[in-house]
Amino acid sequence: MPQKIRIIGVPMDLGASRRGVDMGPSALRVAGLQARIKQLGHHVEDMGNIAVKQAEEQHYGEKHAKYLTEISETCKELAGTVQKALEEGLLPVVLGGDHSIAVGTLSGVSAHFRKKEKNIGYIWLDAHGDMNTPESSPSGNIHGMPLASVMGYGAPELVELLGFKPKVQPQNVVLVGIRDLDAQEKRLVKKSGVHVFTMRDIDERGMREVMSDALKFAMDETGAIGVSLDMDFVDPSDAPGVGTPVRGGVTYREAHLAMEMIADTEAMASLEIVEINPVIDEHNTTALLGVELVCSGLGKKIL
Repeated sequence: MPQKIRIIGVPMDLGASRRGVDMGPSALRVAGLQARIKQLGHHVEDMGNIAVKQAEEQHYGEKHAKYLTEISETCKELAGTVQKALEEGLLPVVLGGDHSIAVGTLSGVSAHFRKKEKNIGYIWLDAHGDMNTPESSPSGNIHGMPLASVMGYGAPELVELLGFKPKVQPQNVVLVGIRDLDAQEKRLVKKSGVHVFTMRDIDERGMREVMSDALKFAMDETGAIGVSLDMDFVDPSDAPGVGTPVRGGVTYREAHLAMEMIADTEAMASLEIVEINPVIDEHNTTALLGVELVCSGLGKKIL
């Protein structure tokens, strides 16, 4: 069914140590995102980018949670923007930026459905768990902390964004494609109650069966699902231009199948795509694939 979609850019790389993902929104736009979505019959408006402070403008602050103040301010603005889009009947498609923006996106979605007294589900497509806290993180980079934050673990500035926590219940959180976790992060992942499908699960069971279970968990007594797509979910052979590439990711077709199955549910309330780094990409290959995957998530079919 045709939808009204609002594109929201968040050109932030404060959460990562490698620079360049702040150009991700531009790369996706150059790859023809808006035109491709319109071809599906959707109405699209691009509101441009949320203003983000540059790393050169200030000190990173606390070494265990670098640029925490700046990131939390950006996430608060993003949360309000996402919530407003949903209240106006639009589907927010958020372009990152590093993965720390997920705190803002999901907070906005959660706040919207909280008013309706409904929980939300969350599909996290990523090579990484992003469930570190300032105490467990070996780097202090906040792009490794957003999933923990929305579940109530970590820095109060992020955990308590918009004045409530958690943003999502662990039994409705599903991680897919995981293949790189920090030692202390593994403990939080195991004790939190989230559902995790690693690359071994995909190897053994196949993407169709994994996504079928993932969507069942995310949609269990929830009003809608948020989807967070880190492009390092895909193997670097198909997506070389990402912030933190990890070998052994999902294939081109597996990634499309995951997004197609999400679209089939008609339950997606928000979609964000993050961690595209044009600095290390090859002819904008990763952004072009990102546009394809967004379209699959918005209902594009082969036939």
